[in-house]
Amino acid sequence: MGNKILVLNGPNLNLLGEREPDIYGTKSLHEIEREVSELAGKAGVQIEFFQSNHEGELVDKIQQARGVVSCIIINPAAFTHTSVAIRDALSAVKIPVIEVHLSNIYGREDFRHRSYIAGVARGQIAGFGAYSYILAFQAALHLLGK
Repeated sequence: MGNKILVLNGPNLNLLGEREPDIYGTKSLHEIEREVSELAGKAGVQIEFFQSNHEGELVDKIQQARGVVSCIIINPAAFTHTSVAIRDALSAVKIPVIEVHLSNIYGREDFRHRSYIAGVARGQIAGFGAYSYILAFQAALHLLGK
């Protein structure tokens, strides 16, 4: 299996940098991926990124990670609060999961305070904007013993 990290991003994250920059920041998803890729290269780990606006595609990607990926970093976006399917897929594959959010979901609307993913994640990082991904990557390295 090696040291491969899968970074999954849910709906509307393809619009980062344009969508509500006061909440989500001005960096695009591509810029965040580039920064994390550079860190992965320095750490000597493989990294793969995948974004989808479709729940089933994310479930498929999680299932395909079995036996291939050592850690999953996921920003499920709106699916955080709605998707039992993504939660169940993450639970089924038995891969360590780190949940990440750009904003502090507990400081926002009440409906965002419930995460279906938190119960199957090793930990959750939220509220640090694009830097949340850097922190999640560092946590993944820790889980991989690097």
